[in-house]
Amino acid sequence: MKKQLLYTAFVLGLAASTLSSCEDIFGGFLDKQPSNELTEEQVFSDWNTMKQFHTDTYNFLRHGALRVNNSWLDAATDLAETSFAYGGTRTSFNIGNYYAGGGRSEFIDTWESRYRGIRKCNMLLERIDGVPKAADDSEEKYEKEKKNFKAEARFFRAYFYWDMFLRYGPIPIVKEVLDPDGDLMSGYTTRPSLKEYVVDFILAELNECEPDMIDYEEGSNSSNAGRVTQAVASALKSRIMLYMASDRYANESEITWEEANQAAQDFIDRYGANYQLFTNDNPKVAYTNAILRTTYEGGNKEVIFFRNDVKVGWGAILNDTPVGEGGNGGLCPSQNLVDMYDMADGTSPFAAYDETGAPIYEGVSTPAINSGSNYNDAKPCENRDPRLSASILYNGAAWGNGIINVIKGQRDNPVGNANATPTGYYVRKYIPEGILSAVHTGSSYRNWIIIRYAEILLNKAEALNEAGGSREEVLNTIQPIRNRAGMTTLLTDRTDLQTKEQIRNFIRKERTVEFAFEEHRAWDVRRWNVAEKALSRPIYGVDVVESNGTIHYTRKVAQKRVFSEKMYLYPIPETEVWKTNIKNNPGW
Repeated sequence: MKKQLLYTAFVLGLAASTLSSCEDIFGGFLDKQPSNELTEEQVFSDWNTMKQFHTDTYNFLRHGALRVNNSWLDAATDLAETSFAYGGTRTSFNIGNYYAGGGRSEFIDTWESRYRGIRKCNMLLERIDGVPKAADDSEEKYEKEKKNFKAEARFFRAYFYWDMFLRYGPIPIVKEVLDPDGDLMSGYTTRPSLKEYVVDFILAELNECEPDMIDYEEGSNSSNAGRVTQAVASALKSRIMLYMASDRYANESEITWEEANQAAQDFIDRYGANYQLFTNDNPKVAYTNAILRTTYEGGNKEVIFFRNDVKVGWGAILNDTPVGEGGNGGLCPSQNLVDMYDMADGTSPFAAYDETGAPIYEGVSTPAINSGSNYNDAKPCENRDPRLSASILYNGAAWGNGIINVIKGQRDNPVGNANATPTGYYVRKYIPEGILSAVHTGSSYRNWIIIRYAEILLNKAEALNEAGGSREEVLNTIQPIRNRAGMTTLLTDRTDLQTKEQIRNFIRKERTVEFAFEEHRAWDVRRWNVAEKALSRPIYGVDVVESNGTIHYTRKVAQKRVFSEKMYLYPIPETEVWKTNIKNNPGW
């Protein structure tokens, strides 16, 4: 039985990752993976083997690219559409079918993988005190590592429970090792309140484990690349506090905007000296590398928490590469997203924005244009925020071995190719261009960023604005992010950012463009209580045609979407409901 327990734990850990092993993640931190054939007693009777068992928990950090059956979670929002028919979000989220097989990796596998990761953490916490120290370790090193591994296990357990909360709401909190051969959840059917789950458990765990996690200096050692540090716990706390102060959760959590602001400020005060926005003389390069580089691979001090993977090649980006480059199209940004980017001079292209951060639409027509900007709907991507060209491939953009051409019948929109972009755009962000070199034989790191310093600044700006902070302080908190993107015009000089409501909508727009395709949008619109408006809005795109040497853009509805109140939460997997009789989420 014990052999089966441990075999299950290891296999599930390894199954969580197809791109890396523990050795890939941490370099010299591990020598090799432990054998899947070791019994529980064998693992927890040897310090080094137990260490390898614990470090395998990092494999439960997930990569967002193509995670939902070859589609991205942001393709389930108003930011994008998946071009190919078998993309998971296209056959599930986008048509309101939360039980569809195409969405399994998000709807069902999340529940299973998170509880499996939690089980590993619980096993470590239950057994580690009985593991003897390695013969060549000092007593001091042994005690220090023991405290650290316990802290890491508690951090991961809190993180996995948070990941579950976003999707399912408060669910049973399990802090013991359950028998995988038994009815795992039969004794856990009572769902805690939001406050009990998030505030009293998750946030408390983060507060208590932070001091015993490794510090920045130790974490910055390349042999520890990707390990969670004290700063990671603080950053995750900032995110959770912001969410708990937001419209959807504040009444139950009793967390205030002032407290959320303080959580962001605490991070800045304690760890801000070690982190900064990644900058470069070229704003497009700066923003691109803020995503693709880390402290260990390119001197990027912006990344706080990330999934550290091995280098990948053409196969990893094939499904998100324009068809003219030989790819399958994949994640195709929407005109909705394009419309959220400001002009390069820092002005707003449109006259007004709503509570979702999007311009105000009336059907398919162009939103009312800001007469004070130089926006031209005949050239929608010209003179725009450099983050647009760093995130989105549009007609005429240089890419790989050619120029993007989405005119019907041309290179990236050939007749009869079902994978060609339905929106008129392809994704640029998170796609390392170096892979396309030498006939697609290049390779590159493509780590998944979970938290970066820009988020701390935007967390603070949002909380400060909602708490009644001064206009100048709020806008000056955002200004460095704009400066990094090359838009150095002072936000405090903008006449359209005067009221708390105007600044709120601007911050929501700014979060959307800064974190596009980083899995923020789906949760942001939910916590703001605007998901029904944002996610039921049609996905807009453009048709691009050439006539007499002139390029013409025509807006269109690329895809209609479905979203209702019950979709704020996922249904609990049916098998769990049938087995345990746990109460499902409202409407399911």
